[in-house]
Formats: sequence, C-alpha cells, structure tokens
Amino acid sequence: MAIGVGLLGLGTVGAGVAAILMGPEGRHPLVGELALQRIAVRDLERPRSLNLDPQLLTTSPEAVIDDPAVEIVVEVMGGLEPARSLILRAIAAGKPVVTANKAVIARYGEEIAAAAAERGVYVLIEAAVGGGIPIIEPLKQSLGGNRIQRVSGIINGTTNYILSRMADEGAAYGDVLADAQRLGYAEADPAADVEGHDAADKIAILAGLAYGGPVAREAIATEGIDRLQARDVAYAAQLGYVVKLLAVAQREGEAEPLPLDVRVHPTLLPKHHPLAGVHGVNNAILVEGDPVGRVMFYGPGAGAGPTASAVVADILNIAGIRKVTGSQAGAPLDPLLAASSWRRCELVDGSATSHRNYVRLQTRDEAGVIGRIGTCFGEAGVSIQSIVQFEARDAEAGGGAEIVVITHEVRESAFRSALAAIDALEEVRTVAACLRTL
Repeated sequence: MAIGVGLLGLGTVGAGVAAILMGPEGRHPLVGELALQRIAVRDLERPRSLNLDPQLLTTSPEAVIDDPAVEIVVEVMGGLEPARSLILRAIAAGKPVVTANKAVIARYGEEIAAAAAERGVYVLIEAAVGGGIPIIEPLKQSLGGNRIQRVSGIINGTTNYILSRMADEGAAYGDVLADAQRLGYAEADPAADVEGHDAADKIAILAGLAYGGPVAREAIATEGIDRLQARDVAYAAQLGYVVKLLAVAQREGEAEPLPLDVRVHPTLLPKHHPLAGVHGVNNAILVEGDPVGRVMFYGPGAGAGPTASAVVADILNIAGIRKVTGSQAGAPLDPLLAASSWRRCELVDGSATSHRNYVRLQTRDEAGVIGRIGTCFGEAGVSIQSIVQFEARDAEAGGGAEIVVITHEVRESAFRSALAAIDALEEVRTVAACLRTL
C-alpha cells in the first residue's frame, strides 16, 4: 500500500523532491511505495517543468496537512512563518515531518522537538544543514558514542564560491558577488549568506546535536565576508593560509551547563588544514571527537539535487519505520532519530575565549613602528608568531606601510586591549582588518 506524501512548497528543492518520487526506477525499492498526494504552491497557473496532475496542487498548505491521504508532511517552503506554524500543525495532526528549513529549526527546534515528543511523531532535518552531505544522522547516531570536542565547517556554498574566486583570481569581493548573483549562486539580496546568518543557523543546529542541548541562535557571534578585502586574501596566501567563512562550535570545559564557544567568522586556515582544500560551492564539516579523532564530511552543500536527496532520505527513514511498526502516530519515539536533548548548554563570554589572530595595520612608513607595535602586544601579554611589513602605495593605504601580524593563541580580552593601545599610536593610521586564524 502506497505511503502518501504531502509537499509544502514546489520551488527548487520541492521540485527536486517531486522529481525523485515521480521517477523511482533504479532507486531504493521503498521510493516506489511513496506517492505524492497533495502539493501546496503559491501560484496554480505558474508554468512547471514537471508533468504533475493539476489535481495535486493547492494554494492551501493547511489542506495538504489535513488531507487524510497525506501521511508524511514535507516542508520545503523556507522562511520562519508560516513554516513554523505549519510544522506544528502537522505534528498536532499526528503526522511526521521532514523539513529542510534551517532557520526554523535553529530558532524553534526546541519547541518543535517537544511537540513531536509529546505527540509521538518524528521530525527529521537532514536537509537543513549541508545539502546532500549526510551530517545530521551521523551526529545523532554514528558518532553518538563520542565526546565531541569541536565541530567546524564551511557550510555556506555562496560565500565559499566568492572566497575561492577571490583567492584564485585576486578579484574584489563586490565583483565576484555580482558574478555569483548572475550565475544563481547568490540571491538578489545576499545578506543571509554574505553576512554569515545562514551559516549561524546551521552551526546552531549542529551544536545542539553534537553537545546534546539547544543553543541560543541569537547569541551566536556572527561576522560575514561582506567587509573582507582582496588584499587580506592575498596577504594570507603569501603567509601560507587560505581564507574561509568558518562556522565553529567547541566545548570550553565540562561544567554544567556545558560551556560552548559557537561562532561564525572569516578565518585564516593553514593550507594543509583539511578544510583549506574545499573550493567553489562545496561544503565540508569537520568533527573532532574522542575516541574517533577527526572525521570530515564533504560534498555539494546546496541546490535542487543534493538537498532533495537529503529530504528523500528522511522520508525513506520514516517510511521504513512505518512499515516496521505499522503506524507512525503513537509509535515509540526513538531518541536516536528524534531531535531531542539531554543536557543544558550555555554560550561562553567571547572575551574569555582564546584564539590566534591576523591583524592588518596601516601605518606611516618610518623606523621604529614595528617595535612600538610589538611593545603594545607584549605589554598586553600577546605573543606574536610573525610580523611582516608590506609596502603599500595605493590610495587606500595612504602610500605608507601595511603591517600584518599573526599572534599565537591569546585570550580575546588581552588581544582587544593590545589593539586599543596600537590604535592609539600616532604612527598607526588604522587597524584595517582583524581576522581569526587556526
């Protein structure tokens, strides 16, 4: 007997899911037992490449959820509302949900998980992070026996494409962004990607799964690449680094609540680092745990095909459980499949964390400047790994010098104290850039 699927949304991802369900040949046999029953769309008259029965389409997402023939609800609309309310409506109706909506899960995941647990249904979210890369289920199951120390990743394909082009061609950020928009890699309004918000949504989800407790999305320190300059990408390359927008979650001790450092920012990676070789629109997530060590998940992080692949995998997971149990509603909730938590987590004060740093200073080109800068770092207790002077004759640098400093690992409060002292030096025109370094 066919298992009825209802789609909320028929955009890029929704159309990809529909195409898989309508073409089960050569796929897992269970795909052939899935049947599209209803599809919610914004415009019934819009031309579509898929050969869909018009009777399947409706402009009412509530009608999809309430249809008795729909047994699994797939939310691929995006946005916060009405997606959140529709997910909760499906749960209340006793129907399992598959969603690719990282924004909703990052902000309302705890509420949704609690509702699902109370009603005894599954909410699966593999497509919410990393597109076609399987990372959600491995964190919940395969790596469940590990003590996760750190999860870090390149989890936004748009920014990785831009940074790859800037590194390879020496191109300016604005020029590459315009190309990315023409190619469809970036939205007309790219803020969610280039300002780091999309990556912050995703690392909030990964941190919650890796460490067993929800993370306050609004508290995640977030910096994008929209202010990054090509000269810093070029200087990084000369010093043996590549620049990537990195999302990081790591434990900062074993207290209760569990202290976590969760952040998103451009980062200098040594060229030998596993994430340094991730180029173009690809994503990668590096998980470091005990006893597994380092495990990296790599692949296409967005697009119709990869994301639809992850959505259908979740549908199959639920369909397989249904075949075994005979029913989804009221089925025992498997904690390895449900989005559940077992501890409280707390984000630490950023000033108390420790990092290595890259700093670019624009200064007057005169003797003794490097020494005075070094003194400021030393008096603040900041150890310097390297300090290099580049001659800069362009208008931006004022024809003076540019001094690039890479520090050893240092507490953020001490580093900021040193920067304030350096910025006050008469010879220093400006602190032009400040990036994290691994």
